[in-house]
Amino acid sequence: MKDFLIGLLDWIYKKKCYFCKSSKECSIMCSKCYDEMDYLPVKVNRIIEGKKVYCAGIYAKTLQKMIRALKYHNKKDLAYFQAKFMYDYWLNITEDKDFQIVPVPIFYKRKKKRKYNHMELVGMELAKLGGYIYNPDLIERVKDTKPQYKLSKPQRAENLANAFKVHPENLQKGKILIIDDICTTGSTFTEMIKEFHKNGIDDIVCLATTTPFED
Repeated sequence: MKDFLIGLLDWIYKKKCYFCKSSKECSIMCSKCYDEMDYLPVKVNRIIEGKKVYCAGIYAKTLQKMIRALKYHNKKDLAYFQAKFMYDYWLNITEDKDFQIVPVPIFYKRKKKRKYNHMELVGMELAKLGGYIYNPDLIERVKDTKPQYKLSKPQRAENLANAFKVHPENLQKGKILIIDDICTTGSTFTEMIKEFHKNGIDDIVCLATTTPFED
């Protein structure tokens, strides 16, 4: 009933595309704007702590706007489209279903202030799309880190040192797929992988929605 009423209200008030403002498809992201987002070539973007890291697209234009809208402007409906962008890319790498989705966690105070973790929303949608296990409780951020975008590479590493704690009792079946929105220096993936290794967990691959760098 709730979904029906939301759909009815969307139809009455003609939900507009957040990007081009068109109401033709009654969606927060129309198919035209979705198709404007460019993928990177399907290949390993980098190796971190011996683990493969893939980045689906470049942090620019519509893709950048989508990520910022979900992360900072409460546009939670965009989580599906971010997940779909990642999933469509991921299908070119593997069709294996044996994964548990682990979104990058945020510190509890930040989550309380923002009222959600954007990557948890993306992780839920990605798990639905791929038929994967969703496991947000496997690793926790235990350090209130500074925002990474203003820091140098050495500062990022220092900022994230000892920032995560693994809860091995929550480990489920399947390879771990760590997901994040932006992979710049890879510091977040690095520290998470190190923490997993400390707990004897090694079957890991990483997927970011975007990177600022093509190579």
